[in-house]
Amino acid sequence: MLSVSNLKVCYGQSEVISDLTFSVPKNETLAIMGRNGMGKTTLFKSLIGILPSSEGVIQIDGVDISTLESYQRVENGIAYVPQGRMIFPDLTVKENIETGLEVSKLKEIPDDIYALFPVLREMRNRKGGNLSGGQQQQLAIARALVTNPKVLLLDEPTEGIQPSIIKDIANILNEIKQLRDITIIVSEQVLSFTMEIADRIIVIDKGKFIHENMRNQVDSHQIKKYLSV
Repeated sequence: MLSVSNLKVCYGQSEVISDLTFSVPKNETLAIMGRNGMGKTTLFKSLIGILPSSEGVIQIDGVDISTLESYQRVENGIAYVPQGRMIFPDLTVKENIETGLEVSKLKEIPDDIYALFPVLREMRNRKGGNLSGGQQQQLAIARALVTNPKVLLLDEPTEGIQPSIIKDIANILNEIKQLRDITIIVSEQVLSFTMEIADRIIVIDKGKFIHENMRNQVDSHQIKKYLSV
């Protein structure tokens, strides 16, 4: 569903992502783990087109999106929930979700979105800025899902969220994967969360992948070493 070949991304003269090649099949949840500053957010921004890549090919479902603008990549099936959520604080919950409807050509928010996020139905007329961090994260995911993506990117979804809500978000992501043919890629530092949702875990360090395992083969102590160095 997502195929990345020889991706290189630079900030000025500094190479932040170095010759990355990986693929993620339909219905897999991939967690990319690493410490701050190791390239996770840069990778996600390059996949969605916010940052240009200097080399490499990005394909969604066989379509080359490497040279497309961000909105065109969204039209081709990629959705992005950025670090810090980036919801519209002055719009209501309903209006926030409706910003994604133009891509999917739907007239109104599908019932299954509110079924996944009951709290958003209750708060649909409340301004996004008045929601808690966990509720805003659910809103950001709902806004991305309403575009009917093939690939959903979530950048540090547990950041600044209390543990009980982190568990809720893990349950929601697992439910999304059961209900839809969707590929989910999460960048994360919380191992307990990734072990709840991921089929496969990759560790990134200084723009390169240094470790990879399927969830049932993960050595938690080894991953924690990579995250704490």
